[in-house]
Amino acid sequence: MIKSSELIINPDGSIFHLHLKPEQIADYVLLVGDPGRVMMIASFFNEVEFTVNNREFVSTTGKYKNTRITVISTGIGTDNIDIVLNELDALANIDLNSRKIKKQKRSLKIIRIGTCGGLQKDLPVNSFLISKKAIGFDGLLNFYAGRELISDLDFEKSFMNHTGWSELLAHPYVVDASPGLLGSFSGPKFSAGVTISAPGFYGPQGRVLRLETIDPCLNEKIENFYYNDCRITNFEMECSAIYGLSALLGHDALTICLVIANRVTKEANENYHPHMEKLVKLVLKKISTLQSENHEE
Repeated sequence: MIKSSELIINPDGSIFHLHLKPEQIADYVLLVGDPGRVMMIASFFNEVEFTVNNREFVSTTGKYKNTRITVISTGIGTDNIDIVLNELDALANIDLNSRKIKKQKRSLKIIRIGTCGGLQKDLPVNSFLISKKAIGFDGLLNFYAGRELISDLDFEKSFMNHTGWSELLAHPYVVDASPGLLGSFSGPKFSAGVTISAPGFYGPQGRVLRLETIDPCLNEKIENFYYNDCRITNFEMECSAIYGLSALLGHDALTICLVIANRVTKEANENYHPHMEKLVKLVLKKISTLQSENHEE
């Protein structure tokens, strides 16, 4: 039995941070950073079952056409993803009454819809980018046993050698997107590449205001890195933890981002919200199609 100090449950039976109950989460879960984006996505639903708020975590479950979908805002960073993924899995795979792990496991399909900064000239602002792999600069996955079993260790070694990775930094980890979701969303409307999840917006992504970075040439090394047919395409702040924890826990995960800035060409679009709506509609339509195909099978 999992002790109350390890799995905190609120008096109403909901899980500690998300304030959700097991019956409230759908098989498809959309993760967004911005709490305001939850309501934007829900505006396309045919019906909304509920909405719950706690801190930066805003959650709603509803139906898009005939598909039940949960949307959760995570806030910024892999530390928040550690909370969201573990609590989602607890809702799916732990009996909150007995505090015991269920024998029959439930696998969620988790899709992050976010924003990112492009690292290649041919990835224009306002384009849609799928993360085939994620590199975690945050070190989160290194705290979990078995992380080497779901990581691309050769990629990690090659990347560290290419960049002359400092021993002062957390060991980077590399995890693939779920093959099924990746194959379902691939197509002419999306570019694809390798995503870096950074533990900050400024120094960890090579931005200099008043503080210099430990390696002023790191972004240039990143842009020039190739491993087999893979190149690094973008920076964001959540994908690596989503991929790593989902793989360890038995869930499917994919990240799709809107490029709102290109770090190479120095272009940015602060008014990106109409393009985000287009991306959301594409994702919802694809989920509905996948659900229909599964029912036919």
